Amino acid sequence: MSKYFHLKELIHSHKAATLRIDNTPDFAEVEHLRILTERILDPLRQAWGSGIVVSSGYRCESLNRAVGGSSTSAHLRGYAADLSPVNGKVDEFIAFALKWARDNRIKFDQMIDESGGRTGSHWLHVGLYNNAGQQRGQVFSLKK
Repeated sequence: MSKYFHLKELIHSHKAATLRIDNTPDFAEVEHLRILTERILDPLRQAWGSGIVVSSGYRCESLNRAVGGSSTSAHLRGYAADLSPVNGKVDEFIAFALKWARDNRIKFDQMIDESGGRTGSHWLHVGLYNNAGQQRGQVFSLKK
């Protein structure tokens, strides 16, 4: 798919596998994932200089419902990914990504510092466009 990311990792989901949900994107969604990797994920990975794990990329409607995602989630169209660094330094990675986006005038819809409540997981949600095709540049934290 791109220099640093494979389509397989952008559509893989443990939850989908467990629930036997077919999370196969259509052509348009694959193209959206390509645009996401080209404009944000690859340049961010290059700048970070170390591995980045995609915990959630594209989600079909059934999978999105199963994980409690928003009905307007950019994941549904292939325009979002949840990221964490391989080295486990999530706070450092998020601070870096936000500064990188600001310093390089990267256009995006949302960058959300998210944490998963009882699971203790922590990640950066990156959305390129919202459902209206906007890039609002929203940055905030969300505790689930």
